[in-house]
Amino acid sequence: MLSDVISEEDAALLRGEIARQEFPLLFATISGAHLYGFASADSDFDVRGVHVLPLRDVVGLYGTRETIQSNRLRDGRELDVVTHDATKFFNLLLKKNGYVLEQLLSPLVLHTTPEHDELKRIARGLITRHHSHHYFGFAHTQWKLFEKENPPRVKPLLYLFRVLLTGIHLMRTGEVEANLATLNENFNLSYITELIGRKQTGAEKETLPNADIAFYKSEYERLCDELQTAHEATHLPDEPRSNGALNDLLVRVRLGWNTNQLESK
Repeated sequence: MLSDVISEEDAALLRGEIARQEFPLLFATISGAHLYGFASADSDFDVRGVHVLPLRDVVGLYGTRETIQSNRLRDGRELDVVTHDATKFFNLLLKKNGYVLEQLLSPLVLHTTPEHDELKRIARGLITRHHSHHYFGFAHTQWKLFEKENPPRVKPLLYLFRVLLTGIHLMRTGEVEANLATLNENFNLSYITELIGRKQTGAEKETLPNADIAFYKSEYERLCDELQTAHEATHLPDEPRSNGALNDLLVRVRLGWNTNQLESK
């Protein structure tokens, strides 16, 4: 729950930022280190969501604002807000993008609508065995980042193990879980608990000057093998099951919101 992760003051700050958005939002949630369960005192706030453009912007000749991003300091806290227009976000869901799936299903909700709840229900029917490729790719990127740093930081290592455990859990259960501490209740990896503790009590740039690179590499490779095994054994389908429902929701949002919410914005 949101109140378990951030203070009431921070929640009010974030909701104030959301209220200043130019277009109405279908939803807005918190992603990043707060969602993943290893935010430090100086972690910024990553807010992600979906906005709905006016119909004239979508059907007109000129380019649409598919993605809107702002990064600013408010009351000493860095706020990174990124929203995609509904059409772009829905297409990303169909491209087996685990990142947007996690944003949509994040339990750290700042703003919601009935359409948000409907989209979450539909999205569960979009999950396929091929979502594993997202987690393989993300893990590879984080390992390369960790490997080239001197001294290496804790953050990319946590991101590495977070995506691998999320991917394995998704393939085994069909459920999205992005919180590393929660995931580790099943995996019971002692080094995960230690790394989370270092990050939470340290800072965003917390380092591991005496890191056992060979050990972490062996764990990276072992968990990649586990993800591959889970991918091969999963009961998740090859193709998404909810394309039609997703399209119907988009049409209703486009037409209904442009009649009501957008006129009053």
